[in-house]
Amino acid sequence: MNEVILKKGKERSLFRYHPWIFSGAIASTTPGMNEGEVVKVYDHERRFLATGHYQARSIAVRVLSFEEEEIDHAFWTKRVERAYRARVAVGLARADDTNLYRLIHGEGDGLPGLIVDFYAGVAVVQFHSTGMYLSRAAITRALVEVLGDQLIAVYDKSESILPSKAGLYQGNGYLHGNAGSFVVLENGLSFNVDWVEGQKTGFFMDQRENRVLLERYARGKHVLNMFCYTGGFSCYAMRGGADQVHSVDVSAKAVELTNENVALNFPNDDRHEAFVEDAFRFLEHSRDVYDLIVLDPPAFAKHQNVLENAIQGYKKLNRKGIEAIRSGGLIFTFSCSQVMTKELFRQTVFTAAANTGREVKILHQLTQPADHPVSIYHPEGEYLKGLVLYVE
Repeated sequence: MNEVILKKGKERSLFRYHPWIFSGAIASTTPGMNEGEVVKVYDHERRFLATGHYQARSIAVRVLSFEEEEIDHAFWTKRVERAYRARVAVGLARADDTNLYRLIHGEGDGLPGLIVDFYAGVAVVQFHSTGMYLSRAAITRALVEVLGDQLIAVYDKSESILPSKAGLYQGNGYLHGNAGSFVVLENGLSFNVDWVEGQKTGFFMDQRENRVLLERYARGKHVLNMFCYTGGFSCYAMRGGADQVHSVDVSAKAVELTNENVALNFPNDDRHEAFVEDAFRFLEHSRDVYDLIVLDPPAFAKHQNVLENAIQGYKKLNRKGIEAIRSGGLIFTFSCSQVMTKELFRQTVFTAAANTGREVKILHQLTQPADHPVSIYHPEGEYLKGLVLYVE
């Protein structure tokens, strides 16, 4: 077994069960180790600490287990089954009005580098590490065993996110079975999902509960859904009784998908209109038009070295949204950038509000749903932050 020896004192984070070991903490490794191999981690006195996947980058080891156990079929099956039981416990697996949920959420489910989203029988997998990619056959076998006749197919959607350094990736494709894209249900609303061509795994299910909250506030309002993508917030606003819903995205394909989903749920309903336009430019000519605005942009910062630019982007976006909203209006504003902490996001929105001079109250502080769990030992996993603002 390959070994990683830590420098003296660098084992402390593992005593707190944090699942990452950074390259600067390592004193030595077994010569000739390859990217993605399973390694055992020891302290400077060669006492066992953890087992994980090795990678030649800043996060050098992603911990799979703090016990001295084999990473074999039994391990993968046990972890997948544990994740599935958690989704059953929160009422998502086998729900009558919802047939999509996140089955495995990386560190939150003790499987760092692995994402599995379940769409009405299709498990869409993303391998964020070479180690997880090399384990794809074992992971697929475990999914088949745990999900049984619920599973139609397993689709690998890792092409855009798997580290290229290992040079092993063969492209997206089915690992088990086959299925065309189809319509799924979320809280009784229908959505077309395309895991082959769509962003991420095909649908942003992490906003499920926040969309329900928006539905409660939508009645009688003129709603603007910025960065609409699949039109999730737009459909919930329509069902909530909004008088008018406008969806905006810079991507023509996203606008087309939004229109398809609105028509799927509300055929021949003229309350909705979609626009292909830049968000900042659209907000500039939208003052005093809307009384509910959704600001749900893609991640402005995926790495710490671009955080300052992201802060300025969130500040500008929220300032324009607060300037545009009607008096007495609501803004649902979000950040999905992991490096943007809750405190920093709130401070950024505070600065944006102060620059407008308007009275702003926080009504809700929002986060990701239960199928995107955050390990208490890995607070970095709380990537989705949201605020509902009331603007005088």
